[in-house]
Amino acid sequence: MDRGVLAAARRFPLRSLEIRRIAVTDVSFRSLCEDLSEAEEALERWSRLPSEQAASRRSEYDLLVEELAREIEGIVDRRARAENGGMSLVSRPEGTP
Repeated sequence: MDRGVLAAARRFPLRSLEIRRIAVTDVSFRSLCEDLSEAEEALERWSRLPSEQAASRRSEYDLLVEELAREIEGIVDRRARAENGGMSLVSRPEGTP
């Protein structure tokens, strides 16, 4: 399994089987997972540097990681609903999207 899919599975361990299934057939999903992995690595690198510029970059990459993770989660949610006749298998705390 490639590092992008592993990054997404680490981020959403309860959805890792779904993530792997989607990644097998969806090249753009795999690419999105790869982007997540690269953004996480960049965030880690910038987190080791103490400069003001590093703080700005950390903030940018932190936001990027969160956006990519939301996009991946959205794809997994939509696929799960489509495969289950429009019903979500994931229960969310009240008040969350």
